[in-house]
Amino acid sequence: MGMRNVIFDTILIFIDQNVIFLIQRINGIQPSCKMIIERSSPDKRIAVCTRKTKETDITLSVNLDGQGKNKIDTGIAFFDHMLDGFARHGLFDLEVKVDGDLEVDSHHTIEDVGIVLGTAIKKALGDKAGIKRYGYFILPMDEVLALCAADLSGRPYFKFDAGFTTDKLGTMDTEMVKEFFYAVSYSAQMNLHLKILDGGNNHHMAEALFKAFGKALDMAVSPEPRMTEIWSTKGAL
Repeated sequence: MGMRNVIFDTILIFIDQNVIFLIQRINGIQPSCKMIIERSSPDKRIAVCTRKTKETDITLSVNLDGQGKNKIDTGIAFFDHMLDGFARHGLFDLEVKVDGDLEVDSHHTIEDVGIVLGTAIKKALGDKAGIKRYGYFILPMDEVLALCAADLSGRPYFKFDAGFTTDKLGTMDTEMVKEFFYAVSYSAQMNLHLKILDGGNNHHMAEALFKAFGKALDMAVSPEPRMTEIWSTKGAL
């Protein structure tokens, strides 16, 4: 880029293996992002994550062994409804509080919640020993049929096939459904496939995808009683 060299440094500081501070410096201007992640204890699959940038301020907690209880306030009512469906049907206890730049649009808020949720899921899972690892679900919602398949492989990959026909659902841009799941899959380091098998009402399509993801993830994180080790020929996930 000639004289316009871009300096990008990422500093990871690990404290007691439970707290991560992520500071990114771009062209000497900082801070762009600060993230703190904590796991409650080795025997509980609960993680709390806070992330603050110039665009969003997010606090999120997830309990993978919950009852579907949730308290969600992102400032985007339809997105709150989708996260409620994910948590309720996945039986995850989820709390999310966001202060985002919604005066711009919904993009930063939704994408950043995906980043934080994926990070928290990864942290809550620990070394992934003794879990099923794979999860899948085909979920009907009236005329709509949605498929989700997930592999907690430690190798992020994302495939999405859903043809929305409207630009917005409430104040949420429909294109952000894809961006949210992309952010979750890469920050959680999971292989995630989502597909609408039979389309219809756009609200039903989005809701079916979120609920199918909750059901598939619930299966993937569930304990496998016949397996106490990490379920991989590599010995790590």
